[in-house]
Amino acid sequence: MTSDFVSYAKRPLLSAVGWVSWLAALVLLCALVPVLNLWVPEGSVFHLSDFAVALVAKIMCYAICALSMGLIWGYTGILSLGHGLFFALGGYAMGMYLMRQIGLDGNYKSALPDFMVFLDWKELPWHWALSDSFIATLILVVAVPGIVAFVFGYFAFRSRIKGVYFSIITQAMTFAAMLLFFRNETGFGGNNGFTDFKRILDIPIATSSMRMTLFVLTAATLLGFFLLSRWLVGSKFGRVLQAVRDAETRVMFSGYNPIGFKLTIWTISAMMCGVAGALYVTQVGIINPSEMSPANSIEIAIWAAVGGRATLIGPVVGAFIVNGAKSWLTVTYPEFWLYFLGALFIGVTLFLPDGVVGLIKKLKGGKA
Repeated sequence: MTSDFVSYAKRPLLSAVGWVSWLAALVLLCALVPVLNLWVPEGSVFHLSDFAVALVAKIMCYAICALSMGLIWGYTGILSLGHGLFFALGGYAMGMYLMRQIGLDGNYKSALPDFMVFLDWKELPWHWALSDSFIATLILVVAVPGIVAFVFGYFAFRSRIKGVYFSIITQAMTFAAMLLFFRNETGFGGNNGFTDFKRILDIPIATSSMRMTLFVLTAATLLGFFLLSRWLVGSKFGRVLQAVRDAETRVMFSGYNPIGFKLTIWTISAMMCGVAGALYVTQVGIINPSEMSPANSIEIAIWAAVGGRATLIGPVVGAFIVNGAKSWLTVTYPEFWLYFLGALFIGVTLFLPDGVVGLIKKLKGGKA
C-alpha cells in the first residue's frame, strides 16, 4: 500500500492538455475579459457588458463553493448541506470591513454603521474590534469559517456521525446560524445585513477598474484553488480520502485514522467557501442572513451533482450550467425556476449519476 501511495503522489499535477486548458482559462478570464469590457467600445459586437462581467464573477464565486463540495462529497463521501454557512461567514467578515470603510459617508454621518445608529447603539460591539484592518479581515475570512468547521467536524467525526445523519446536522447548523444572524442584537445588521458599500482599501468600489480588479482576483482564486485541489487529491492524502469514501472501515484496519483526514479536508473546504463569500460580497454589494438558508446549501450540492461530483472540473461546470440557467429562467420564466431545479436534480440523480462531465467521458470512451 505504501509503495502504491508513493507512485500515486508522483503523478503530474496536470496533463499537457490540462495545463493548456488551465492557461487558456487564465488568459481568457484575466486578460481577454478585461480588454473586451474596458477597451472595446460598447457599440461593438465584441464588447462584454458590465452585467455579463458581474454575472460571471458571481458564478465564479459559486464555482469555488462547488469545488469545495467536490472535495468533501466527491472525494471523501461527506455530503454537507450546510456549506452556505461558511460562505456567509466569509462574506460577513469582509462585509464588516466594508461597512467600516463607509466612514462618515453613511446616511447618519456617523462613524458607526447606519444600522447601529438606527438601533441607538453607542459603540461597536467587541466582535467588530478588528473590522477596520484589511489584513485582519483577510485572516478572519479564512479563520472564522475554518474554526467553526473544525470545532463542528471534530465532535461530529469523533462521534462517528456520517451519511444522511451528518447531512441533516449540517443543515440544522446553518439554519440555526441563520436565525441567530436575523436577530438585531447580534450586531450583524439583522434581516437587512450589510450593504451600501463605498470603498475598499480607501478606493471607490463602484468604479470600472475596481470591478475588473475584483473580477480578475476572483478568476485567479478559482484557478488557484483548482490547482490546490488537484494537488490534494493527487497526493497520498487524497488517495486516503478516496479510500475513506469507498471503505472507511478497511482504512482503519490498514492503520490509518480516518478522523484526521476527514477533519482536515472538511476544514479546508470550509475555508475555501469563506474566501468565495468574501469575494462575492465585494462584487454583489450585499450580505444578509438569507445566504445561510438551507436552500442555498442544497444548491451547492446540486451544482456538484450536475457537473459530476467525482471530478474537480465537474462541480465548476455544474455551477456555471445551473446558475447560467437560473439567470435566464428567472427572467424569462420566473415561476418555473424552482420546478426546473428540482427536475434537474432528480434527472441527474436517476440518469446521470456521474454528472455532465461523467457523461462526456463515457461518450469519449473514458472512465466516468
